[in-house]
Amino acid sequence: MQRFILTGAPGAGKTTIIRRLAERGLATVAEAATDIIAREQADGIDAPWEHPEFIDRIARLQAERIDAAIDPVQLHDRSPVCTLALARHLDVPVPDSLHRLLDRIATRRLFVRRVFFVDGLDFIERTAARRIGLADARRFGVLHARIYEELGYELVTIPPGPADARAEFLRAQLVA
Repeated sequence: MQRFILTGAPGAGKTTIIRRLAERGLATVAEAATDIIAREQADGIDAPWEHPEFIDRIARLQAERIDAAIDPVQLHDRSPVCTLALARHLDVPVPDSLHRLLDRIATRRLFVRRVFFVDGLDFIERTAARRIGLADARRFGVLHARIYEELGYELVTIPPGPADARAEFLRAQLVA
């Protein structure tokens, strides 16, 4: 089984790229943090990332999704390493659930060590879940890259450009 990771700064275009590849038949795994935020905002919690259990909820959902994904080739919209970057960005403690998940993905080598890093665009579209500005998004992207590299992953940059071209670039990398 080959599990690939797509990551990058908030608003860089990861989800758009993943959707384009899913439309072409690639098995994809949705980003857990966005789904946690949407679920909790629907329950009336305006800023779920301010709650102490936020990182734990993300890690638990990521573990469930990793276990449920059975396709021989998968593309994950973010990974537990991204959740570690988020915890550091938010300056909150890393919960045991995330420590265990990071240990599990490292010891079992659950993800391909070549990670696809979507280079940011020159703008950011704010949403209910994405309230970060462009400067902070760029800093967050740099933090992501640093943490992946610290953990021994190799980053392959997907340059800015039209979504279809970016999706095709990534698809070509997956079959190479």
